[in-house]
Amino acid sequence: MTSARRNGRLVGVGLLVVFVVVALLAVWFRHTFHRVEKTFYLPPDGEAAYNPLYALAKTLEADGVKVNARQRLLLDDNALAREDTLLLFNDPRALSPPEADRLLAWVEAGGHLLVRTPLYSPGEDLAGPDAPQTAMLDLLSVWLVDGEPECEAFQVEGEDHHVEFCAGRRFAFDDVEPELAWGNLQDGYVYARLSQGRGHVDVLADFDFMANTEMRALARGALDEPPKGGLRDGPHRALARQVLAPNYGRGTMHLVYAAEMPSLWRILFVRGWMVWAPLLLALAAWLWMRMQRFGPSVPSPAGERRSLLEHVRASGEHLYRYGRGVMLYAAVRQAFLARLRRRDPVAAALSGDPQVAAIAERTGLPAERIRVALNAPASHDRQAFRDRISLLIQLRNRL
Repeated sequence: MTSARRNGRLVGVGLLVVFVVVALLAVWFRHTFHRVEKTFYLPPDGEAAYNPLYALAKTLEADGVKVNARQRLLLDDNALAREDTLLLFNDPRALSPPEADRLLAWVEAGGHLLVRTPLYSPGEDLAGPDAPQTAMLDLLSVWLVDGEPECEAFQVEGEDHHVEFCAGRRFAFDDVEPELAWGNLQDGYVYARLSQGRGHVDVLADFDFMANTEMRALARGALDEPPKGGLRDGPHRALARQVLAPNYGRGTMHLVYAAEMPSLWRILFVRGWMVWAPLLLALAAWLWMRMQRFGPSVPSPAGERRSLLEHVRASGEHLYRYGRGVMLYAAVRQAFLARLRRRDPVAAALSGDPQVAAIAERTGLPAERIRVALNAPASHDRQAFRDRISLLIQLRNRL
C-alpha cells in the first residue's frame, strides 16, 4: 500500500513538472515571437500566364472599352467595324499579302491599325533575299534601319526620367511623311502615325510598354515586392493612351497576340521539382546498388558440374590409380573389336595372325604393331598401357 502511494505521488509530481515546463515555454513563445503579415506576389495563372496583353485588356475593360482579345487574326470570324482599333502584337511577317490589303482597305474606311517592326537579330542581313520584310511594311513604304536598338528618352510630367524602345528595331519611310513621328531620319523612327483615308496606321518599334513585362519576373517564383514594368508604370500608361487615342472609346479594341507559353521542360524544371527531384534521387540510389563494386574482383563460386566426360575421365583415373588398368585396356579392346565386327565381319571372324594381317591390310598399319596392340599389357608397365590404348583408338578410327 505504501509503495502504491509513493508511485502515485511520483506520477503526480512528474505531471506537475511537465505542466510547468509547457506553461513556461508558452509564455516565452508569446513574448518572443510576434505575428506579422507579409504579402507574396505569386506567378500569374490562367490567361495571364500566356496572354502578354492581359493587363491591357483588363485596363481597357475597366475604362468601359469593349475588348476582343484573341491569339490569331481570324478576319472572317471577327469582322472589323469602321471605328474599331486593331493591335497586332504578333510578328508582322505572319501577315499574308491578301490580309495586308484587306486591313489597309479597312483602315481607309476609318479603322485604326497598330503594327510593330520585326524583332532585332544581331548580324541579320537587311539587304539580302532573307531580309525580314513583310507585305504590310512594303505597302506602307517602311524599311528597316540596319543598326542596334537604342533607347529613346521619354519624360512625363510628374514622373521620373524614363526610356522606351530599348530593344525595338527602328524604321524609316520612302517618300512618305508621317502625321506624327518619334525619332529622326538619321537614326530612324521608333514611332510613326500615318494617315490612310479616314483611318490611321501606327508603326512602332516595340509594344513592350503595353505588355505584361512583370510576367517574366513572376515566372521565376514569388516576389516580396510588387513587380515593376508594363502598365504599372505611369509613363507606360500615358504612352499607351496616346497611341490608342484615334478611335479610343468609339469601337471595339481588337488585341491580337501570340501566346507566350514557356516550354514544357521549363515548367517541369521550375514547378515540378517536388516530383523529379525524389525520382532522380531514387534513380541514383538504384544505379548505386546495381553498379559494380569497387575493389579487387572476386571470382564467382564454382558451380555444380555434371559433365559426363568428366565423370568418365574421373572413373578411369580412379581405376588406373588402383591397378585396374587391364580393365580399361579390355574396354578399349572390346570397343575396337565391336566396330571391327560392324565394318569388317570377315576380319572379325578370324583369329591369330590371319586376323592381324586382315586388320593391317585394312588400316594400313604394320602387322607387328597391331599384334602388340591386341595383347594385354602388364599391369605395372604404364608406357605399354598408354601406347596400346592409343594404338587401339587409332585403329578404331581408321575402320
